[in-house]
Amino acid sequence: MCEACPVIDWAHELPTIRSFTTSNVEANVSDLIVWYDKYDRSQKPLVGGKNASLGEMMRAELPVPPGFALTTDAYGLIWRDKELVDSVNGLLQGLAHEDYAGNLEVSNKIRRLIETEPVPDEVVDALGTAYEALCTHCDVPDLPVAIRSSATAEDQPDASFAGQQDTFLWVCGLTSVIEHTRKCWSSLFTDRAIAYRHQMGYLDTAIAMSVAVQKMVDPIASGVAFTLNPTNGDRSQVAIDASWGLGEAVVSGEVTPDNFLVDKVLREVVKREISAKLVEYRLTDHGVVEKLPIDDDRRDRSSVTDEQLIGIAMLARRAEKHYGCPQDVEWAVDRHLPEGENIVMLQSRPETVWSQKKRGPIAKGGDSVSSIVSTLVSPLHTRD
Repeated sequence: MCEACPVIDWAHELPTIRSFTTSNVEANVSDLIVWYDKYDRSQKPLVGGKNASLGEMMRAELPVPPGFALTTDAYGLIWRDKELVDSVNGLLQGLAHEDYAGNLEVSNKIRRLIETEPVPDEVVDALGTAYEALCTHCDVPDLPVAIRSSATAEDQPDASFAGQQDTFLWVCGLTSVIEHTRKCWSSLFTDRAIAYRHQMGYLDTAIAMSVAVQKMVDPIASGVAFTLNPTNGDRSQVAIDASWGLGEAVVSGEVTPDNFLVDKVLREVVKREISAKLVEYRLTDHGVVEKLPIDDDRRDRSSVTDEQLIGIAMLARRAEKHYGCPQDVEWAVDRHLPEGENIVMLQSRPETVWSQKKRGPIAKGGDSVSSIVSTLVSPLHTRD
């Protein structure tokens, strides 16, 4: 660990897979990089909650887009700059937490300081080598990637830090990867994150930031799957929400997703509700994400086939079996992969409502599923 970090307290609380791994990539990278397919559980304090989850899914041989974690050691290196340390500490010490406008102003100042701080040479070299290896592995120059925050305190039993840091999607080229890495680092000091840490009694210096760099998915459709029916807790079913393209249309409320229930044992779709979907967010031929109208012939059509639904349900069930508890799984159907191998998993988290209740008799029926779509399938810049 970095020993010259006076602002940081490092006492952290602690289908076929071949095309999704980097085992055939010879990449001589430093200890600042952890590849997902080489992740070890002992590395969780170095890679944060989200990166640990992606690495754990690779351990379970689930189809995860390839990528790597830039560890918290890299974040620690920027705090060798005593001027940066003093400036950030001074701003935090002068903060009146009940002053919302002041909180936002302090957040913006700290973020500007971090985002203009030179990235240490060791980090530039490590990112350059790993990103080049990822581009080579995927056979795509300047591979589009998701740059995603992965803080070390995301999965605490007494507090939820999810949604407070940033994610940036469709990032292309090493220069942009480095720029957005700094933005992920700085998002540890969003006004929301500062206020929440104060409310929960966490020191600003007690949390560190890892960064995820992962091959971007270009979804035909995307959504979320629960390995139980969230309307009644029935664990014999997988509930799936789906919509065309990226998930932003659902997140913004512009589209109501299609809802499905799949029987785990029979492997049959036992309930379906198809919504009218008027718009989708997707990558255009110009290399940008745009909101586009959906063709008339797709508006009232299911955004996923029955075969894809069964595939999603079975992958979600595998995640549930690996983790040993009901899961909330984020998925996408990648348009660039062959049918039958094009369902990828973007995240898997424990389901936190019904899984904490005592199991009782299960009633039949229920309403449609309420969806929470992943930031990884939302375009451009999101809160993670």
